[in-house]
Amino acid sequence: MDKLLITGGHRLQGDIRISGAKNAALPILCAGLLSAEDVTLHNVPSLQDVNTMLKLLRQMGLQVTQENGVTVLNGAQIDKLEAPYDLVKTMRASILVLGPLLARFGEAKVSLPGGCAIGSRPVDQHIKGLQAMGAEITIEAGYIHAKAKRLKGARIVTDMITVTGTENLLMAATLAEGETVLENAAREPEVTDLANLLVAMGAKIEGIGTDRLVIQGVTALHGASHAVIADRIETATFLCAVAATGGDITLTHTRSDILDVALDKLREAGVILTTGPDWIRAQMSSRPKAVGFRTTEYPGFPTDMQAQFMALNCIAQGTSRVTETIFENRFMHVQEMNRLGAKIEIDGHTAIVNGVDKLLGAPVMATDLRASASLVIAAMVAEGETLIDRIYHLDRGYDRMEVKLSAVGAQIQRIK
Repeated sequence: MDKLLITGGHRLQGDIRISGAKNAALPILCAGLLSAEDVTLHNVPSLQDVNTMLKLLRQMGLQVTQENGVTVLNGAQIDKLEAPYDLVKTMRASILVLGPLLARFGEAKVSLPGGCAIGSRPVDQHIKGLQAMGAEITIEAGYIHAKAKRLKGARIVTDMITVTGTENLLMAATLAEGETVLENAAREPEVTDLANLLVAMGAKIEGIGTDRLVIQGVTALHGASHAVIADRIETATFLCAVAATGGDITLTHTRSDILDVALDKLREAGVILTTGPDWIRAQMSSRPKAVGFRTTEYPGFPTDMQAQFMALNCIAQGTSRVTETIFENRFMHVQEMNRLGAKIEIDGHTAIVNGVDKLLGAPVMATDLRASASLVIAAMVAEGETLIDRIYHLDRGYDRMEVKLSAVGAQIQRIK
């Protein structure tokens, strides 16, 4: 199992190219199931989760070709309408095949995702929405069995804001008969990116970017070409890294307009930020100031950035309060950070972080994707060496993070 060995205390200097967004690429790959024609994708990130999704789609019969950074999907020969447990258990986003399969082929058998390190993340809203569209759904032996001759448009109000739920129902509605209205829809940029691809494929969607999506079903979708949106979480993670370590980095092939809350918090911490249409420059020459925040749905503070900002707060001036409202178990990185000398206390869904002058390197263990990124940031600040175990979590959502950071001055190496 690979590990990362990091020697802290090095400032960052240079340029980093941001990859395509994992959380946009996964539903967009599933959209390839909706058409018998070529869907050509650019800027698909090289990640373990993407590889897992492609493996799942290939075994359903989706034709996938990858050449010179371009991924082409063709759904003309799909012959297996099932997502087996052995693939779904490794990645919860596999549930996103349910809506497209049911809408286009009238049937789907998808394994229940099971547990998740950071929380339960139930799929009941997906099922409720598809049932409202006329699907007959049973759950047997750990599988969701769904059938519908043709889905019918419906007004669906989800009990909570759910990103994958919105994406699943949106894809299903594109081929349903009549009008579907999704109320309380997720507004994340990754949902908008999926909707833009679907429109390019011939879907009729109004309200893109809002919490009310209106979809007029069509009989078939055609091929299209699309570039996956820049990864805002990767962008903000590298910005937290320079905020913690100091230095001057420019992030290219990214967007600042989908990062307003995170950028405001970085400015509050003392980072000097300048932005252009597809780049962000971050300069930091002082110890950061502590920043408090509360995670919430977009356009609020993203839960996927909570751990990385907590790493920044560990060595900041002052005390901060970090409240997690999205996932119940998303403080598992705290005990690992405390091993490095951080002073963090947990009170229910709130972490109180007392900034310290320095952290000291030690062996630590990653517990989930974003927690692993936060430990990389903390290790880059700590004196001495830090060995991070279980970095397969990191590889699920960051495209060669150690390579990108090494290129701008970090002392970080992968140990096989």
